[in-house]
Amino acid sequence: MKVMVVGGGGREHAIIKKLKENPQVEDIYALPGNGGIAADAFCVGVGATDLDGIVEFVKGHPVDFAVVAPDDPLAMGCVDRLNELGIKCFGPVKDAAIIEASKVFAKDLMKKYGIPTAKYETFTDMDKALAYLEDAPIPTVVKADGLALGKGVIIAETRDQAREAVRSMMEEKKFGDSGSQIVIEEFLTGPEVSVLSFTDGKTIVPMVSSQDHKRALDGDQGLNTGGMGTVAPNPYYTPEVADRCMKEIFLPTMEAMNAEGRTFKGCLYFGLMITEDGPKVIEYNCRFGDPETQVVLPLLESDLFTIMKAVEEQKLAETEVKFADRHACCVVVASGGYPVSYEKGFPMEIGPMADNVDVFVAGAKLEDGKLLTSGGRVLGVTAVADTLEEAIEDAYEGVSKVRFEKSFCRHDIGQRALAAQK
Repeated sequence: MKVMVVGGGGREHAIIKKLKENPQVEDIYALPGNGGIAADAFCVGVGATDLDGIVEFVKGHPVDFAVVAPDDPLAMGCVDRLNELGIKCFGPVKDAAIIEASKVFAKDLMKKYGIPTAKYETFTDMDKALAYLEDAPIPTVVKADGLALGKGVIIAETRDQAREAVRSMMEEKKFGDSGSQIVIEEFLTGPEVSVLSFTDGKTIVPMVSSQDHKRALDGDQGLNTGGMGTVAPNPYYTPEVADRCMKEIFLPTMEAMNAEGRTFKGCLYFGLMITEDGPKVIEYNCRFGDPETQVVLPLLESDLFTIMKAVEEQKLAETEVKFADRHACCVVVASGGYPVSYEKGFPMEIGPMADNVDVFVAGAKLEDGKLLTSGGRVLGVTAVADTLEEAIEDAYEGVSKVRFEKSFCRHDIGQRALAAQK
């Protein structure tokens, strides 16, 4: 089998490494991949959002199955285009990917089908949004409707910050057309939990839970990033919480999408907050999260390719999905200055890693056989161990073997989870 993976980050590297475990998978093409992924797949210089280029590649190369990993190509209809060519895919069609591509759609879906989420209002008129803020509870959350590289959400601690958030989205077009419609919603408090799930539209199977660390600096300080590290499982996701999520959130979401004629097949991501009133949805994603994938897939004991095919064929109910009863920790090593501005092109050294440690490369390119930095989040070091303490310790031991100029990482990944365990 020849498999194509669309995307080029650490998430895609984790997916590719897991797919390689299946002996049926002969070759993997990564479009575009990156310098680190090149060790595990054939990297093709076609961008993830270049749908015409992806189609042309498939026409010239035998591809038996495709995995479309990032949000943008899914929202643009990459799976639809590939299905038209007879290529089977893991990932939702455009009509289903709207669950992430439009926050207004997602919030309205939850309201219509009684799925617990924060109270909210939507606006297409800036003056009306600003008027609403005069009496809205503070803090509040302002969200751009469309995709914005995971950065279109602003938690406003003051009324002035809320007004500035609205103006930056609707007037200054900070996130382009994504901010032409916005959501202003209630600020929820409680521990956050990420739950990725496999679903074929008939069955939904949650993966092991995880906890992301979004802020750039230790102690949850600094700017929001794409994620500086993760641990799995998340200690706040107890069996009781999991039962409630299945009954009140996961199954109702799958059934709501079916009722809307938007059957979702692929990885449906639930960003949850465990409030005093129970679990509520903060956001949906229409794909594997990054860097959650880098701790979830290393714990997967079942075969990923078999599961992905079963999802596409709507045979998930007949397929084993088993996770190890262990712990994983991923620490992201980033370029100095990320997430604002940073230099690229520094040579990287990655020393030998222990057997329980993996390196998933996100932002690197190969030049003359050397790996050079080419992104903000450069790589993630993931360790799997019997306890969370060991997983954290082993991940940081791995990080100590990664060297490039102006690198940085957070030094407290997993500490909140450790405290919660105790």
